Amino acid sequence: MVSHSSWFALTVKPRHEKAAARNLRLRGLEDVLPLQRVRRPWSDRMQPVDLPIFPGYVFCRFSYGERLHALNTPGVTSIVGFGHEDAPIADAEIAALRTLMASGWPLSPWPYLRIGEAVRIERGALEGVRGTLLREKNPWRIVVNVELLQRSVAVEIDRDLVSPWRGPITQPTCQQQLAC
Repeated sequence: MVSHSSWFALTVKPRHEKAAARNLRLRGLEDVLPLQRVRRPWSDRMQPVDLPIFPGYVFCRFSYGERLHALNTPGVTSIVGFGHEDAPIADAEIAALRTLMASGWPLSPWPYLRIGEAVRIERGALEGVRGTLLREKNPWRIVVNVELLQRSVAVEIDRDLVSPWRGPITQPTCQQQLAC
């Protein structure tokens, strides 16, 4: 009987992603560790280094019978799941990550945002403004509501100026904006 293997996200010890991926490979398991190349200052120069795009995680394919083999790998702390169930990752998502990695294009992490999510503008003339993400194409369209008037205004803004906002979507007061 052939057991079906699926992709899973494994949590790893802080800054142990590369070592955990290497240890998984040494145990005969298939792994994926998306990396980004960044330049970091050293004492006398700028040095390029490869850092994980998803810090604290390594993706691994294994069957239920190999579960403990993966969990007992040095550097691995757990399998991502919900409740007491491991949560498999769709093969298409891992294939897309592999395609991006093989493309040679520079990769970088990005906030996970959905249409309708509360966002905050982080830099520029609109810094501090909070609204709702309306469109995901570049540039993003952000809607800001004026609750008292029951009116809204939309602005299109470059996506790298926007971050998720976990609080209520109320606009800063004049004192908070310092630009009344």
